[in-house]
Amino acid sequence: MDKGHSELTVRKMSKADFEALAQFRYQLRRFLRFSEEMTRSKGITPLHYLLMLQIKGYPGRDWATVVELAERLQAKHHGVVALISRCEIAGLVTRNVSRNDKRRVEVALTVKGSECLERLAHLHRLELLSLQEGFVVPDLTALEIRQPGRNHRSARASPQRREGRPSESTKTRPQRA
Repeated sequence: MDKGHSELTVRKMSKADFEALAQFRYQLRRFLRFSEEMTRSKGITPLHYLLMLQIKGYPGRDWATVVELAERLQAKHHGVVALISRCEIAGLVTRNVSRNDKRRVEVALTVKGSECLERLAHLHRLELLSLQEGFVVPDLTALEIRQPGRNHRSARASPQRREGRPSESTKTRPQRA
């Protein structure tokens, strides 16, 4: 447990909590399996698709650095470099040394990579739309969280907090360090 949560105690998980988490993981795994099978059926690996998606989806520009891609893919730098090399050989991406910082490598999609990504992303979007009703993130605010030495009440979100409005009690309560 990290330092930010070391003082918190969480109530024992109920059967319903486990069911909600299991359902979420099941739906997530179903989508990931769809993605893996779909990308392979189109001749690329799931990692090729993820790399291209992160390049195209990088905020504010149509390229990303190796360091940024490693973060977005939650992978080691050297592993992402190898993945980029494989995608470059397949004609999906190009890499160029940055004009502003010669230590930085910028990775962009090729026309072939853009076309491939467009087809795959469209299929992924359709699949997500079909799962929209069943794919629900569990209500994590329903878990009771307690801090030692405090007056304990349920941490379930009030209707105001669920709607994005702070409740009266959270508006004026000072934060403890």
